[in-house]
Amino acid sequence: MDFIHTMKFPFAIVMGISLFALAVAFWLIEWVMAKDTGTDEMRKISDAIKAGAEAFLRRQNYTIVSLSSLLAVAIFVLYAFVRKPNEHDPAGPMVMAVCTTASFVAGALCSLIAGYIGMWVSIRTNIRTASAARSSLNNALRIALRGGAVAGLFVCAMSLIGVGGLFMLLKILGYPFAKIPFMIVGYGFG
Repeated sequence: MDFIHTMKFPFAIVMGISLFALAVAFWLIEWVMAKDTGTDEMRKISDAIKAGAEAFLRRQNYTIVSLSSLLAVAIFVLYAFVRKPNEHDPAGPMVMAVCTTASFVAGALCSLIAGYIGMWVSIRTNIRTASAARSSLNNALRIALRGGAVAGLFVCAMSLIGVGGLFMLLKILGYPFAKIPFMIVGYGFG
């Protein structure tokens, strides 16, 4: 039986679970954002923290994009022109360079998305947790855990979507099952 046909069901399960994880994460975001943000004094302090954290996040993302771009060029050059091909390579040097570089960029993009959303939610969860702690430690803990779960769900879901999507794309393009991991190794570095 053809690989693509035998892998459709497991691929659908992986993608389904990943999309479900993203749906749960968005539900958690909505749940956390609906909570009370406390007094005016609390919001004033929270707004200052939020401004600082968002400035840091912008700077961090700029640095990550800059370094990732340089590293992507280096990966491409190394795979295309420096690395010696061997008989076990699934494709020629140029195809290996393109696949490895593209998978690196995809990994970096997935990491950037997961990190940005995780930080965005964490910044906004803090004030809601502090506000809830004024009346109930149990509610504060629930808000903190649900806010923190968003980052974990996004990291896992984006990882599976990225690796699974790259794997199936290359399989559909006709590359051998056992050789695809060598072509998408860059994803893990992204």
